[in-house]
Amino acid sequence: MRSRILAPILFLLATSAQGANEFYCCHDPSSGRRVCGDTLPEQCRGRAYRVLDSGGNIVKEVGPPLTAEQKAEQALENRRKKKQEEADRELRRRDQALLDTYSTPEDIDLAQKKAEADVNFAILAAIARIDTAQSKRKKFADEAEFYKKKTLPPDLDRELKAIDHEIRLQQELLDLKKKDFETIKAKYDADRKRYFELTRRPPAASGTATPGR
Repeated sequence: MRSRILAPILFLLATSAQGANEFYCCHDPSSGRRVCGDTLPEQCRGRAYRVLDSGGNIVKEVGPPLTAEQKAEQALENRRKKKQEEADRELRRRDQALLDTYSTPEDIDLAQKKAEADVNFAILAAIARIDTAQSKRKKFADEAEFYKKKTLPPDLDRELKAIDHEIRLQQELLDLKKKDFETIKAKYDADRKRYFELTRRPPAASGTATPGR
């Protein structure tokens, strides 16, 4: 009785295991025939082959090994794809940061005005320091008039050189800060353009005034 029950079960298990088998087939150019096996036949090594299930259906196809030139091209293409994927990730990160920073186009305007106000404050501070230094220098220059035909006292000479150095530094800072307005405008114009591309809200025209000297 027990053997009668086990027999069909063992038959079904054997059939199931056989159904799960895969076969490897390829064309053997030396014989002109198809060669198959439950493991990859020796004739198929280094050639294209197919993996078939027990019903003869193609599970997958494996191409022939790549040549050295093809491997080099594939490596180059893989590097290009990786570089492009990294660029795409960085763009998505910057886009998300842009959307997290600005809720509306007006937020961009406010951020630009604040950045310009900070630069303008630095410009006015540099101008004030230059004016103060120039006023101080005039006093020392008037004092130096008494020594036209004589050697300047060391203290007076040091003061004039120190003031001239300070004026040059402040003037260089002033020139740099004035260029910052162009950088700020370019940055926020780019932010507006990208924000519009991401949200389809038309960018507003921005107008800025740069203080002169």
